[in-house]
Amino acid sequence: MIYVTKSYLPDLDEYTAYLKGIWERVHLTNDGPLLRQLEDQMKEFLGVRHLKYCSNGTVVLQMALKALDITKEVITTPFSYVATTNALLWEGCTPIFADIRPDDFCIDPDAIEPLITENTQAIMATHVYGNACRIEQIQAIADKYGLKVIYDAAHTFGASYNGQSILSYGDLSTCSFHATKVFHTVEGGCIVTDNDEMAEKLHFYRSFGHRNDDYRSVGINAKNSELHAAMGLCVLPKVPELIASRKEVFGYYDSQLDFSKITRPILTPGVDYNYAYYPIVFDTEETLLRVMDALQAQDVLPRRYFYPSLNTLPFVKTHQPCPISEDVSLRVLCLPMYPGLSEADANRIASVVNEAVALVNID
Repeated sequence: MIYVTKSYLPDLDEYTAYLKGIWERVHLTNDGPLLRQLEDQMKEFLGVRHLKYCSNGTVVLQMALKALDITKEVITTPFSYVATTNALLWEGCTPIFADIRPDDFCIDPDAIEPLITENTQAIMATHVYGNACRIEQIQAIADKYGLKVIYDAAHTFGASYNGQSILSYGDLSTCSFHATKVFHTVEGGCIVTDNDEMAEKLHFYRSFGHRNDDYRSVGINAKNSELHAAMGLCVLPKVPELIASRKEVFGYYDSQLDFSKITRPILTPGVDYNYAYYPIVFDTEETLLRVMDALQAQDVLPRRYFYPSLNTLPFVKTHQPCPISEDVSLRVLCLPMYPGLSEADANRIASVVNEAVALVNID
């Protein structure tokens, strides 16, 4: 069985060596030495000033909203994983959906400005599939109207824009370290800022709002454990070779797929990509479903990232039309993409896709 992704696991002896230290110290969580070591190494790897390692990629979105005092309307994307919208709703904010660009599927800056009202406080955009949004345009709009910018950068670890980590942009930027990501700690996430005071606030937010008997603010339990940090310390040094392996798989698909009948989103100019996903877009949802059936018959399980368009979720109170997102979400499919996927398997997957698409066109 070939799944859409496969988690990278380091050498077991390497991981066990960290576990032995944990057993000796009996320090399992709560800002432990391995967590601090991982934070320092990630900051160096990414070239960012402050990074807080947390329990997952959703809680850091909630922390970002809380830290910036966002309680009203937030202009956001309808094309992302549901966690982006859930974080807004969970924190009592009102998501206002701006449609996406048809070429890269990131939020369309031209669709943002007409949606701004006196209640708009922030823009929360997703760097879709690890590809950068139109950062300069978004920031210009935010500056013009005095808005905060939060980036859901869950897919971007190891990717850069104009020579800087994509995580370095916006007022706050967040990332996910779930087991399926380019870099993972089994479960985990981070929030990034270059502001010293904000970093201190986030440190307290992560741990119930206090350090020992020093109670500063409200807080949440967003801590992560030494066992998760140990996994991160094993995986982090491998990230360049993991991205290189993903790039090879990306190339296999590029060379074998028939792009006369399918397309894929473009990369934003200036992006050095991390090859997090391999999305392809069909002419109709019918074609997509036929391709999925053909792949599943060969024990290959792709995924519809991202479906449905978030503005159509049943628990979103007001329907806001986003025709491009609604259309694309019906037709986009992510093929298996992970380090070590063999050329033979990638070519076989591409062949199944090509044949299924050709049969639909014949019908």
